[in-house]
Amino acid sequence: MFQLGSALLDACVLAVISKEDTYGYQLTQEIRSIIAVSESTLYPVLRRLQAEEMLVTYDSAYSGRNRRYYQITPRGREHLVYLQNNWQHFKAAVDYLLVATETAACTQESQSAKEEEDKKKKGSEGSGYEGEQS
Repeated sequence: MFQLGSALLDACVLAVISKEDTYGYQLTQEIRSIIAVSESTLYPVLRRLQAEEMLVTYDSAYSGRNRRYYQITPRGREHLVYLQNNWQHFKAAVDYLLVATETAACTQESQSAKEEEDKKKKGSEGSGYEGEQS
């Protein structure tokens, strides 16, 4: 499994919260459905994003208890767009290295197999007698 860098984790958290205000457990479950991350990793990220004024919180009563909801701020939305753009560039570069290399290797492998098959065909065509006698 790949390590999740802090910028990518920030982007994931901001992206989830940008869809709707979210409380910590719900956020954790949604992110966990895609990537392996613990609550003990996410809560410091939430506190930091709040300190950086990318998120605000509010409490809402639920079944006799308060739930703390996280809401993205305009600054958080701007930062999310910045991270999404950087992600697209990074993803394209990594895809070029990983996927293009894999595709090129498969294409080269296919070409080598085809050349080998062609050699076998040419070799078998010239070895028959076709009824000639000396």
